[in-house]
Amino acid sequence: MNRTQMRTTAFAAVAVIASAALSACGSGTSTTDAGSGGNGGAENAKVAFLMPDLASTRYELQDKPLFEAKMKQLCPSCTVIYQNADSDAAKQQQQANSALAQGVKAIVIDPVDSAAAATIVKTAQAQQVPVIAYDRPIPATPADYYISFDNEKIGSMIGQSLVDHLKAEKIEGGLLQVNGSPTDAAAGLIKKGIHSAIDPSGFELLAEYDTPDWQPEKAQTWVSGQITQFGDKIAGVVAANDGTGGGTIAAFKAAGVKVPPVTGNDAETAAAQRIISGDQYNTISKPIKIVAEAAADVAWQFMQGEKPAGKTTLYDTPSELFIPTVVTKENINKVLFDSGIMKASEVCTGAYAEGCAELGIK
Repeated sequence: MNRTQMRTTAFAAVAVIASAALSACGSGTSTTDAGSGGNGGAENAKVAFLMPDLASTRYELQDKPLFEAKMKQLCPSCTVIYQNADSDAAKQQQQANSALAQGVKAIVIDPVDSAAAATIVKTAQAQQVPVIAYDRPIPATPADYYISFDNEKIGSMIGQSLVDHLKAEKIEGGLLQVNGSPTDAAAGLIKKGIHSAIDPSGFELLAEYDTPDWQPEKAQTWVSGQITQFGDKIAGVVAANDGTGGGTIAAFKAAGVKVPPVTGNDAETAAAQRIISGDQYNTISKPIKIVAEAAADVAWQFMQGEKPAGKTTLYDTPSELFIPTVVTKENINKVLFDSGIMKASEVCTGAYAEGCAELGIK
């Protein structure tokens, strides 16, 4: 909607609502209608961008700046209220309440606890503020929109990639499965996808673990115990993200035993370095730019009084789910470096320079 249309929408709204609403619209801080997206006074408005934790580096280094940059492009006069809950669901609730008190016209939230976030959705919608679930869904109470990569697909892709590799290399033994946080609905979808790949694979699942808050240290502690119990019976480990994958690898190194093929997800810099060095088998490339900019686009539509239609539906929520890419040594150069997602100058440092040269990364 262009600026002229926005003024027209606002004028039409004034004709049918109380004159007090005129002042709210002019201030740019009025709340919106969760069903229709609001009254159209979007310039100078505020939008909340609430991220879940610091355990994964992506939120501070990628999601936040990318979302802010896109919002700045869409609405130079708008303000992004950014908060990170540091794995504390109660803190995220407080941050959402604070954002509402500041008059945000939309909330984009990656929930710490998908069940607890239902309260945030209800509170915001009661104040006619639309909620966009980001990366992680909110199953109990439908948000106004959901944007993510397809998490169940991510699980099946990393699991199947590992299974195919083990069979090709004729590696025998069983598998460990290191899942994400039990309070994260996205982790549940990834877990479901992993099982769809490994359950019929013929490899025995030796044990699995739901990692509280996705903490790499907790994954490392659990895997250390499994190494003691199963030893060289462990043929591979399906870890749900790069953090838990990194913790898994650290456990094997601390035990002084060979690191088996380990999966990941998020394509963090450290994971790319581990793949280059041979410590990690795969990760998932899901360019944060795609979802961050899509979230900004959808938030901006709601803020202007529009109601964007989803391309699919998940948990009764209009949704857009992007398809990721599995990354291994074989395609890391093409997927992460030739594409410009990563820079060799930032990854191929120190001990990783030789591995990058061997893979043609420059």
